[in-house]
Amino acid sequence: MKYFLIIFLLINTSVLSQSELKHDVYFNTDEYDVPLTEENRLLLFISSLDTVAIEKISIYGFCDDRGTNDYNLELSQNRADAIKMMFSDYGIDQNLITNVNGKGEILLKVLNEDEVSKIRGLNRKVEIIVKPKKDSKKEEKVAETPKENKKITTKDIADGTVKKGDKIRLDKIYFKTNYSYITSDSKKTLEELAKILVEKKNVYFTIQGHVCCTQNSRDAIDKKTQKRNLSVARAKYIYDYLARKGVDKKRMKYVGLRRKFPLGGDPKYDRRVEILITYISKE
Repeated sequence: MKYFLIIFLLINTSVLSQSELKHDVYFNTDEYDVPLTEENRLLLFISSLDTVAIEKISIYGFCDDRGTNDYNLELSQNRADAIKMMFSDYGIDQNLITNVNGKGEILLKVLNEDEVSKIRGLNRKVEIIVKPKKDSKKEEKVAETPKENKKITTKDIADGTVKKGDKIRLDKIYFKTNYSYITSDSKKTLEELAKILVEKKNVYFTIQGHVCCTQNSRDAIDKKTQKRNLSVARAKYIYDYLARKGVDKKRMKYVGLRRKFPLGGDPKYDRRVEILITYISKE
């Protein structure tokens, strides 16, 4: 019974009140996979939260009145869990999600027998309630980058002078806006980095991805996948490239740092990756 999705797109949209943002996601009968149309609506809702300072998020799953109590409780919980997973995939901090509960069935209230199917469709849902902080328009507090006494470069890796904790900003590796792949003028720098790291087999490191231009230290959306994990995707791009060039995967990790450490100035400098040295073994 998928026809109801079209009808409900017009009926149920995100509701903004003075204290809460609300959104409902609808499901097909006996399913907890999110329909594509509903996933797209949810992505739009999540994108609208970019400028909101969030205090907490509650997610409640529901079913229609058919099925046993145990079945409905399990299904409604699975629906709530599916939405929580999607919030995570799109870069929402899991610490903000304080409630993820399956509430079971919603009792059928029928005034007209012709409306039974429509009402049951409305009951197969997850309710999302986002509570903003009291002053959600406060200026974003920009995290400062760690101060360094000396700028560390890839030459220091080649010379064997790096140590655990050193961070190397790859100044000449830039990414295309909204995508996880590098610009053409960055390829030479990446090739040189790969050659150095293939040779220096005792250097272990984490690749840190960054993005620009989002609010509240949020991650950005990767236009290729439509997921809010662009900083992770950029770090993984470098990880995969180095692996293809022969750098042992056991020496590498990758992580997305979203927009926690903006550099200021031209946004292109925040579309970057950095190398954090985590261990130097004996050669």
